[in-house]
Amino acid sequence: MNVAVVGRSLRLSIGMLTALRVPIVLRVTPGVATGALLLAPLAVLPLGVLVGVVVWAGGRLDLPALGVAFAALAVLAVGSRALHLDGLSDVADGLTSSYDRERSLAVMKSGTAGPAGVAALVLVLGAQAAGLMWFVGLGGEVRSAVVAGAAVCASRAALWITACSLVPPAREDGLGVTFTRRVPVTVAALGWIGLAALAVLVDPVRGPVSVAVAGLVVAALTAHTVRRFGGVTGDVFGAGIELALAVLLLGLAGA
Repeated sequence: MNVAVVGRSLRLSIGMLTALRVPIVLRVTPGVATGALLLAPLAVLPLGVLVGVVVWAGGRLDLPALGVAFAALAVLAVGSRALHLDGLSDVADGLTSSYDRERSLAVMKSGTAGPAGVAALVLVLGAQAAGLMWFVGLGGEVRSAVVAGAAVCASRAALWITACSLVPPAREDGLGVTFTRRVPVTVAALGWIGLAALAVLVDPVRGPVSVAVAGLVVAALTAHTVRRFGGVTGDVFGAGIELALAVLLLGLAGA
């Protein structure tokens, strides 16, 4: 992968995963799409920094931990245009609306949030906030803020699983055609092993275990949606990211 392709891939990843303005990538080749997925954790580094700053500042000012946690999640939602939260809601509604594949996909595409979608948002955001509260409660410790921000970046590695070469698209149009089946299984596995190795720096036991559980949760979600929908959609990508973030924040809290 040459420098030009890496540059286009990074711009595409930033444009998809954040609200930051970058030059538009007009031609998305398979190589650029694959690169965008692999660079996802790096592309959201600005969002990770923002979350870390909110956590650090809230702790230093001795603000209520729950309020700071939700403020950090609000910053993250605005910074990502809430696309992943929308995906989580749509997937929950699709999985609970019907056992018929076409009806489930139609519900997901409608864009409205049903009871299951709302419940999923409340539960997953609540879990994320609970994890962030612990980091805030350390009173502005820089290390805890860095770990919280790193968890945001690492959660985007969920795309390595949902877009791996074994996973088909649920539809023949839309995001699935461009970004599914792009990440080789070996690359996805090695990437998550690398994240687990880095997590040892946080805690020799809880770090890699948290990463492993996050990966298993995303893999389970992916397998289930493939059984129910015949493949994955962009909504599944977002749901995987939000679930991975919840597991990482809860698992690393107290480490």
